[in-house]
Amino acid sequence: MTALFQQLPSVDKLLKTPQGEDLVAQFGHSAVVKTIRYLLEQAREQIKQTQQLPDYFANFDRTFAEIQHILTQQSQVQIQSVHNLTGTVLHTNLGRALWAESAQQAALTAMQANVALEYDLCEGKRSHRDHYISELLRELTGAEAACIVNNNAAAVLLMLATFAQGKEVIISRGELIEIGGAFRIPDIMAQAGCKLVEVGTTNRTHLKDYRNAINENTAFLMKVHSSNYQICGFTKSVEEAELAELGAEFNLPVISDLGSGALIDLSQYGLPKEPTVQEKLSQGIDLISFSGDKLLGGVQAGIIVGKKALIEQLQAHPLKRALRCDKVILAGLEATLRLYLHPEKLTQTLPTLRLLTQSVEQLTIQAEQVKAILESKLTDFSVQIEASSAQIGSGSQPMARIPSVALTLSPKTSRKLTALLTRFKQLPTPIIGRVEQDKIWLDMRSLADVNALLEGLNSL
Repeated sequence: MTALFQQLPSVDKLLKTPQGEDLVAQFGHSAVVKTIRYLLEQAREQIKQTQQLPDYFANFDRTFAEIQHILTQQSQVQIQSVHNLTGTVLHTNLGRALWAESAQQAALTAMQANVALEYDLCEGKRSHRDHYISELLRELTGAEAACIVNNNAAAVLLMLATFAQGKEVIISRGELIEIGGAFRIPDIMAQAGCKLVEVGTTNRTHLKDYRNAINENTAFLMKVHSSNYQICGFTKSVEEAELAELGAEFNLPVISDLGSGALIDLSQYGLPKEPTVQEKLSQGIDLISFSGDKLLGGVQAGIIVGKKALIEQLQAHPLKRALRCDKVILAGLEATLRLYLHPEKLTQTLPTLRLLTQSVEQLTIQAEQVKAILESKLTDFSVQIEASSAQIGSGSQPMARIPSVALTLSPKTSRKLTALLTRFKQLPTPIIGRVEQDKIWLDMRSLADVNALLEGLNSL
């Protein structure tokens, strides 16, 4: 065992070799030294346990190859791109909406240069960072003003903290939703320091339920769009217009958490209809919050639109500074919203809408291209093209399905699907699908770039 320990090179000896000097030039002295010491420690432990040297200390070439591998891995960003073939277009775990090209360029400009973030170029003086987007949303939605924070949960928190701290908020029991990650509306209310007043029952709430709950400590009436679940059967809910009339009668604001944030009628494309921000504003809602990276198809942000006087109070609240967005997000959001100024072009310019509106015929052509490569690479699997059902995702229309096309892979022998799933995940750009009916399903509806997938499959 002593002889094995003596075969281990010193840190200094490795550093003074040409390979060592090259690594120091590439990664820096401290990182290389740290890695060498790590490998030496691992080697000593292995010698103690097995009385053998690790393979990577068999010769210098293998030693430096291992050092290079570790340092390269450390330098790589772990949030890497993947091919989304799950069939869920807005997949929360895979980053939700893809950014439009114009949004990417706007964000890149904001990263590389100083920008007029809080500076009015016309007036030559300080401005508000939400100014440009507020003006744009006013044009797109008809709202008087807007406030931007980092996500929709933050938007709800800010509204509650601004208007309802120490007061009561009335909401239907059937709208006390839990969103992803176990975040619940009642919990957000508790953090904002307000008291939740539940009215109605899980499946039926009437206008009189709200009316009977109003008292001198009521801050506002609240609606929450049930975007991630659906109650069917014997149901009753109060429409926004009715609630707005009741709010006006008692001089109480009505606030709506719309969640998914559609700015256009999706039914015109044959997609499931989702309430739009404009519709809710026209029904008299005072403030509406929604997400920037769901049906809006842009960056992660929480957007609040509505009455100017209320928006100004939100902007003045101390919590707004903690929840505000940076220049990159604001640039990407503005560029995304500007695409809506030309709605007839959205299926071409907005990736989310492009994916959702692709024809089954288009998807079939793509599936045939992928099938040809998979069959040549995976001879021990049966590869078929089958009809599939995709979904929008991220809490939008959970019961609705969109016709799609998928490649299904089933083993011809006793090989397990898990082995192939592992191979897919080890590709330079991993492939993420779903498993159903003892088959791997690669749904084409959610795939962003078929050419990139075809190129990547060559390394399978």
